[in-house]
Amino acid sequence: MARVFLSLGSNMGDRSANISQAVSLLSMTDRVKVVKTSSFYETEPWGNKKQEWFVNACLAIDTDYTAEELLKYCQNIELKMGRIRHENERWGQRTIDIDILMYDNQIISIGSMLNIPHPLMHLRAFVLVPMLEVKADLVHPVFNKTISELYDELDNPEDVFLYGTISPKGN
Repeated sequence: MARVFLSLGSNMGDRSANISQAVSLLSMTDRVKVVKTSSFYETEPWGNKKQEWFVNACLAIDTDYTAEELLKYCQNIELKMGRIRHENERWGQRTIDIDILMYDNQIISIGSMLNIPHPLMHLRAFVLVPMLEVKADLVHPVFNKTISELYDELDNPEDVFLYGTISPKGN
């Protein structure tokens, strides 16, 4: 069994319900065991700022799927939940996004299809903040730094609030 860390995000519809549904769907096979789930966080969009804020969470799972099999499993859940991928749009709106952040301590590269560790995770507060809750001392195998150290090194982190505690737009 591999220990895998996932990031989940939604900014369409009932965002927190979408995250909960994705966690449930991930657990529907005996090949995935959810070990730990972070709290939900309301997060400022990254990349394309002109869209609704996200709800994000991170999970630790144990799985006997290979990284490639897990990617396909996650993409099938995204499709089942109404995710539409647009070829020319990055960082757009989505009902659900499931990213594989880390797969054990492996470095995996399968062209543009799959890169683990996730190549942008160290730049994203919306990933690192929930990961602090799941496993702050996890060491990134490329940078050889913990999640805590990566978070401390963020230059200009986007806003991340515990979901339900504050309105991100000051309303």
